[in-house]
This record gives sequence, structure tokens and C-alpha cells, in this order.
Amino acid sequence: MPRTTTVECPGCPPIRALTFDALGLIKVVEGRDKQRGVPQVVERWGHPQSSKCVMAVSMIDRNSNPLLAVARKNSQIEVLSPVNGDIWASVSNANDLDLQSEENNIVGLHLFAKQNLELASRYFTLLTCTTKGNASLRTIVADSSTRSSCIDSSKTWNVCSGGNILCCKVDGSEKFALFGGKGVEINTWDLDNFTKIWNSKPPPKDSLGIFTPTWFTSATFLKKDDHRKFVAGTNHHQVRLYDISAQRRPVLSFDFRETPIKALAEDLDGYSIYIGNGSGDMASVDIRTGKMLGCFSGKCSGSVKSIVRHPELPVIASCGLDSYLRLWDTKTRQLLSAVFLKQHIMHVLFDSSFIVEDLLPCKQQTPTEIIDNKVDVSPLKRKKSSRNKEHILDGSERKKKSKQSKERKMSERNGRKIASKDEGSKPASKKRNKSSIPGL
Repeated sequence: MPRTTTVECPGCPPIRALTFDALGLIKVVEGRDKQRGVPQVVERWGHPQSSKCVMAVSMIDRNSNPLLAVARKNSQIEVLSPVNGDIWASVSNANDLDLQSEENNIVGLHLFAKQNLELASRYFTLLTCTTKGNASLRTIVADSSTRSSCIDSSKTWNVCSGGNILCCKVDGSEKFALFGGKGVEINTWDLDNFTKIWNSKPPPKDSLGIFTPTWFTSATFLKKDDHRKFVAGTNHHQVRLYDISAQRRPVLSFDFRETPIKALAEDLDGYSIYIGNGSGDMASVDIRTGKMLGCFSGKCSGSVKSIVRHPELPVIASCGLDSYLRLWDTKTRQLLSAVFLKQHIMHVLFDSSFIVEDLLPCKQQTPTEIIDNKVDVSPLKRKKSSRNKEHILDGSERKKKSKQSKERKMSERNGRKIASKDEGSKPASKKRNKSSIPGL
């Protein structure tokens, strides 16, 4: 039986996340409650197929014209809209060298945010890297009218002479990229000149003379505006901090549990990181000292594949092989909500431009607008209406009197009606007479 969490979930704030699973499906999870709500799957894009397993994703998160790039197992790269799932461009890597093999899948993907967007055509700049180290920087032109795409320019180079690339990351300025993997030391490249500017050096042997082979599984930059400091996780449950300006060997290194590090994510403060391993353990660490700030409450029953920090809210999302999307509070490290998505989740991304539509104010705006439109003419209408009310009252009294006179005339003609009305009118006349007598 898998291990499940028994922690009560208080709910999460308004949030929108995109999940990518092993069958190639893209599921949109939204939490629309203002206070604390339970997120649910609201949309599902694509058809389940094992050959379309999502290997890498990249997203331009902005308010206008956001873009999403997805690299699949069949060497297909799709650029689509994260709002409605419409595909803008689809490119195949089959023309490149040695890309037909299943052992040479795309493991690194980055969609550049600095690009020109026009009405007739769109330009997408993509950086891809395969397991064999074949990196490619290409510009794709997509025509929105014909839904066709072509490669405008392309540049290909090799980032390693041997081994397998397992992690790839681009800094915030989109000028530098790092690569690492099994048998491949972390190396940094200048994307403007396509030259290697730095290469890491393995740590020395320990006191017993045992050398740890190179096997990097994940990496991330600490700050968006600084490409010199980054953190890398290894298959030997080690977390290493590198500083390009200081030395080639890690500045700081520590162990985390006893299973390989599978996912790393940086915090907005620039010194905290979030770690996830192959046994479902998650923790936050102060990378300046290497001390653990705390573990996340609630055990994941499978390997953690992806961890993402929300750019605005104090929330992080994690997903993995237990088919759950979990949302955590970064301050208390408590589980906010968990959504079961049926398939193995490979990646998760946040949509920070998601805003909950306030339905009640929208309904109240229509009458308020009507009232505001009437304000300009209201003084005259109110004066006229007040005068009209007096005239209406006077007219109603006259109508009543005319009706009574007609009834009296009809009663005089009909003897029965005259008698019945005289009997009903006598007590009233007596009362009037009594009230008219002085002293009573």
C-alpha cells in the first residue's frame, strides 16, 4: 500500500497551475475561492498517448500573449497558448543528428521571452538540449492564419564530449545556460557567442579514498539577475553550491536523506531553496549555511519530479510519480491542498496572471451603472414626480366621488339596492351625527 498523507488540508488561495503527465496530457488546475478553496481540474488538453510523454516544459508568464513550449518523447516541440491550449507551432527534431533514438530525448527546453510578436506572424526562439548533449538554438516563424511554422535560423553545438545530459537551466537574463548530467560536470555557456565560459571540477576523494562519480540530476540558479551562483543536486543525495567567481569546486556541499535528489527550486529571497528526492521527502534549506529550515508536513508516496515556486503568493507546488499535485505554504511548510490527477505527473507550472472573476460585483455593477446614468436627470424627475403624486391623489378622490354618485343613482332606480345601501349607510350617518353633537 502506498504511503498517504493524513494532514488536514485547509485549502489554497486563488491559483492556476498547469500539469504535464506521462501520457502527454496537459491538465489545468484552478482554485477560485477567495479565502481557502479546494483546487479542481477545469480543463484537459490533448489525448493520452505514451509516445507524447512530456519531457520538458517552458513558459513565458506574462499578462499579454503568454506562451508555453512543450517537448515530447517523440521529439515533437509544441508552442501553444496557456490560456486556451491552441497550438501555434509544432516543430520536429527528427532532422537533427542522432535524434531518432529513444535514448536521446529532449531533457532541456527554454522559450525566450525576448521576442517580437506581430499580428500576422509570430517568432519563437527556443533552446533545446538532448541527452547526448546536442544543444540547439533556433528561431521559429509561425503564421497564425495558416497555422504553419518554419525554422528561420538555427545554431547547433555540443555541450559535452561524453556522458548523458540530465539537467539544463537558463538564467533570468537569458544570456547564459548551464548543463550537467551523468558523467558530465556542470558547465556554463554564453548563448550570445556559443562558447563555454566555465566548467566545474569534481570534489576530491574522501578520507577513505573513495571517489564519488559525477551524476547531476537537477540544477537551478539562486537569483534571476546573477548567473554566477547556482545549486545542483546529485544522484548521491548531495546538494552542492557553486560560485563561478570563487572556484571550480563546490563552495558548499551537504547530504539530504539517502535517495537521489530529483527536483530543486529557488525562493524569491535568493538564499533559500526547496529540495525533493526520490523517496518523496521535501525540505527547505538555507543555502548560505547549509542548515535545514524544516521539512514539509505530509509524506509523498512517490518520487518528486518537479517543484515550482509561485512568483507572487507564498505557495509552492510539487508533483511526482504518486499522481498528486500538492500545494504547500512556504512559511509554515504545511500542505494546503492535494489534487489526484490519475497519471504520473512530470512537470508543473504556475500561471501568475490568473485572477478570480468576482461574480457578485459584476452583477452589482449593472444596477449601479443604471443608477449612475439616472443621476444626471434625477432632480427634474424627482420634482415632477412629487407634483404628479399630488395631482394623482386629487384625481383619485374625484373618481371615487363620481363612482359613489353613480352608485347612488343606480340605487335609487333599484329598490333592493337602495334598501341595502341605506341600511349600510345608517350606522355611518349616526356616527357622524353623534360626532357632530357638541359635548359628546
